[in-house]
Amino acid sequence: MADVMPSTRQFTITPIDGGITSPTGFRSAAVHSGIKAKPGALDLAVLAVDTFASMAALFTTNLAQAAPVLVSKRHLEVTHGVGCAIVVNSGCANACTGDNGLANAVTMASEVAADLGCEPEQVLVASTGVIGVGLKMDRLVPGIHAACTSLAHGNAGEAARAIMTTDPFPKEHAVRVDTAQGSFSVGGMAKGSGMIEPNMATMLGFLTTDAQATPAMLHRALVASARDTFNAITVDGECSTNDSLFAMASGTSGVVITEELYPALLEGLLAVSRNLALGIVRGGEGATRMIAVTVRNARTTDDARQVARTIANSPLVKTAVHGADPNWGRIVAAAGRAGVRFDIGRATVHIGGILLFENGLPHDDAAPRAAEILTRDAVDIEVSLGAGDAAATIWGCDLSAEYVRINGEYRT
Repeated sequence: MADVMPSTRQFTITPIDGGITSPTGFRSAAVHSGIKAKPGALDLAVLAVDTFASMAALFTTNLAQAAPVLVSKRHLEVTHGVGCAIVVNSGCANACTGDNGLANAVTMASEVAADLGCEPEQVLVASTGVIGVGLKMDRLVPGIHAACTSLAHGNAGEAARAIMTTDPFPKEHAVRVDTAQGSFSVGGMAKGSGMIEPNMATMLGFLTTDAQATPAMLHRALVASARDTFNAITVDGECSTNDSLFAMASGTSGVVITEELYPALLEGLLAVSRNLALGIVRGGEGATRMIAVTVRNARTTDDARQVARTIANSPLVKTAVHGADPNWGRIVAAAGRAGVRFDIGRATVHIGGILLFENGLPHDDAAPRAAEILTRDAVDIEVSLGAGDAAATIWGCDLSAEYVRINGEYRT
């Protein structure tokens, strides 16, 4: 069945407070375990469901996959998508760490399971931070026990801060979905600032709902919601070793997600995911402007996405935006190398609604107005291919000297 929203929605969506634990049945905790060097810096979080939950996840397409990715994949296979908790640390990716890294990821799940009274396979694991560094388990294990003993419904803000690395601010959001069959909530948190073009999700993202959904239904909605949110953003065109997007459904609202209610679940996930994904772009490493690249009149949606992503990832386009240079030639050149066929004589380029290129010819007289628009915090670039009716949007950010400084000093 296609994931298409009905023409007249039979539900309403309202933003609410509470983040990842706004849906009923979920508790979280965050502690400083000593992985991050800064005293008191939160670096470990546990998200737990009061009983058991349907679970689903998407993982990085990078072939160099971190130990927590491999362990979480295996646990989902063993349990067929039923679990009770997720444990996540920041400050160390536990990637490219061999058998010892795998053992440490398993230990993280086992320690949480022992504290919560469930099976280790019912716990998923996530890590983020520097690649190639081993976890300090003598610090992490006591931190896990401290977190598990302080789980509460009101700790969502601390959990959102605990998963940050170079993020300039925490990212969390929640909504209530009201339907004729009752109301349920969707909450979420995410981290990501660099190495963002996930091809699946963001570096780390977590979604919860108190709707009752089977693991298969939850996975279906997760894939569909990620397509135009977490999978439609880029900061630097890099795909991490640790990218993971998790979803948990507690079912405690009593609202059962049937085929009839599936659009309500999907739209709830979309609302939360879109907010988190755009927060990642706004908080991109060194970013000063958010860029929305929309490609219209493509032959297919995939064509539109491919052209939009190529433009959003172009260092020349990103630096032009940073310098407030309305260089439409860089946009056209990026579109032309995207591997999508179109007639340049039918293409147009707008920046902030200002027409700069039309049917193969420039409108350079409009450049001063477009330059002024490029000084704003958010910039819209629109390209029409003149080849069909499909459209797609990819969100990105500019490329600054600060991005180079952050990544040049990341390990030092």
